Amino acid sequence: MTMQLIDPFQRAISYLRVSVTDRCDFRCVYCMSENMTFLPKKELLTLEELDRLCTTFIRLGVKKLRITGGEPLVRRNIMMFFNAMSRHLDSGGLEELTLTTNGSQLRRFALDLYKAGVRRINVSLDTLDENKFSNITRWGRLPQVLKGIDAAQDAGHRIKINTVALKGFNEDELLKLAEWCASRDMDLTFIEVMPMGDIGNENRLDQYWNLSDLRSRLSEHYTLTDLLMNTGGPARYVRMEETGQKIGFITPLTHNFCESCNRVRLTCTGELYMCLGQEGMADMRAPLRDNPDSDSVLEKAIRNAIARKPRGHDFDYSRNAIGGRISRHMSHTGG
Repeated sequence: MTMQLIDPFQRAISYLRVSVTDRCDFRCVYCMSENMTFLPKKELLTLEELDRLCTTFIRLGVKKLRITGGEPLVRRNIMMFFNAMSRHLDSGGLEELTLTTNGSQLRRFALDLYKAGVRRINVSLDTLDENKFSNITRWGRLPQVLKGIDAAQDAGHRIKINTVALKGFNEDELLKLAEWCASRDMDLTFIEVMPMGDIGNENRLDQYWNLSDLRSRLSEHYTLTDLLMNTGGPARYVRMEETGQKIGFITPLTHNFCESCNRVRLTCTGELYMCLGQEGMADMRAPLRDNPDSDSVLEKAIRNAIARKPRGHDFDYSRNAIGGRISRHMSHTGG
């Protein structure tokens, strides 16, 4: 049997997040600058190369594959990749194939994604106000996203909404967002804004809303019960008793969730980041392309990278300054 991937802190690596493109049809103010310079297309891995890399990870014990971007559904011929990955679901090598998206293209792809074996989709949505949505995404259209969510639910997908908590922006929509998700039978996860990339004139400290405060406000209106469930991700969950829905909190700033980290991130150019909040990475493109007839060198490169996975990240806003800042944009690493 192939030996499982185990990092230096005895964490089994079973979850791979794959960014298939750094491009996006939105320009969210906490994610990227308005006038982004994207990677030349010739630097991106082909869909066939992404297939080979993911297949190698699955052979080494990865059981969950999440496709991200940028916006993954703007990648040309992306359904070829999803359809190729579905063979690993059929064989049992892969337990789950999932997607994180801004929802803009869901109306087009929802049914095809379901046919390819995708059953759960995370949709990034920070406001239900159309004008605010246009402002936060710069280029986005809320009705298009809502129609995409409708189409995904109609196709049979389980939808979870991911909301970045932004001070002074969506504080007043806390209850509205929770109640809207409950009415649609969707779970909801709040995420603290992370110090990644140059976002132009925006200020991270001005954006940062501590989720301890958010949870406290939510508990003034609803009964929250802590859940012990572990989905393999960074969220801590509660059940909102009055609605029965799950609310998740991803708190890289107020609570370091690294002790149970089971995941690594692969970029669209073949860089493997062992930690979202560290600059260290390993190049997978060279061993992939230099050895077209054998995966042994690629497997060795993956194992060597996992052996360098750090204990955790260094994000910190506690001193009224930004600590642990990362130069690359979230769209580069994969959301």
